[in-house]
Amino acid sequence: MTRGLFITFEGIDGAGKSSHIEALAEEFRRAGRVVTLTREPGGTPLAERLRALALHEPMDALTEALLMFAARRDHLLQVIEPALARGEVVLCDRFTDATFAYQGHGRGFDLEVLAQLERWAQAVPALPGGLRQPDLTLWFDLAPEIAAQRLAGARVPDKFEAQPVEFFRRVAAGYAARLEADRGRFARIRADQAREAVWHDLLQALRGRGWLQ
Repeated sequence: MTRGLFITFEGIDGAGKSSHIEALAEEFRRAGRVVTLTREPGGTPLAERLRALALHEPMDALTEALLMFAARRDHLLQVIEPALARGEVVLCDRFTDATFAYQGHGRGFDLEVLAQLERWAQAVPALPGGLRQPDLTLWFDLAPEIAAQRLAGARVPDKFEAQPVEFFRRVAAGYAARLEADRGRFARIRADQAREAVWHDLLQALRGRGWLQ
């Protein structure tokens, strides 16, 4: 059976990652693969309820992080692992890198505590190393100032989208730190380019790994 693939899309709000997920799903379907398209926080009925709390209710950073990882554990067990076991391609709009970027760097929460929560919530004993991580993370890197311009007036912002530009500078630095710590897993996509150029770079990242022709 074809091996399952777990690909995550990351970046600050307004980076444009979400607009490319469905296009990549269609590309894999044309290649004969079954695709599961999902998001975090969310992806299951329980996780979607936790998402609503995390995005709209005031809470301290630890409560927020616990909600994110609780939602992630349910999502992993109910959706991601079963799809990978069936040999599907899982495309996920955000995963754990977002928690380190937003709660860790953006909110200033303890990175070691997040790392421990990561080890607990993503534990899959059958895997080498016992931890589920993406096969590839596509990081849509965009200056926070440009992202803010794109978001202006687009919709009613959630509590993260409503943060000042300095918050998103810290989030972007968090993503850069995650890339530096695990370069083999990341592909950095320059999200300030024209849409066609962004799509080209995205496809090159997949083709370079032999996952698409």
